[in-house]
Amino acid sequence: MLNRWLYFLVAILFGVLAGVLLGWFVLPAENNDTSPDVLRVDFRSDYVLMVAEMYAREGDLSKAISRLAFLGSTSPEEIVQAALFFAEPRYADADLNLMRGLLQVLQSQAPGAGGYLE
Repeated sequence: MLNRWLYFLVAILFGVLAGVLLGWFVLPAENNDTSPDVLRVDFRSDYVLMVAEMYAREGDLSKAISRLAFLGSTSPEEIVQAALFFAEPRYADADLNLMRGLLQVLQSQAPGAGGYLE
């Protein structure tokens, strides 16, 4: 009976050691430098929601704009509109209201309406 347990523990230890060696030295993970603008639409929408939540708490539009700029070179309104389009049938009303509120503030501060925080 003791031999069975010893073989079992040796097999487990061997498997863990082989897995670590294989993962770290033989087939290590590759680092890919990608930009946030290639995120899937659901992750982008979640990020926009987080920005809207922080804007609602802080009230700092310049921070919200710089956080939205993290998602790409399109205008902040377009980023929020795309996130809202995806979020409409999926997100809770409270979350949608936060995103709509941010969009309204962005549209009122748009470059055509006097510029972002000019």
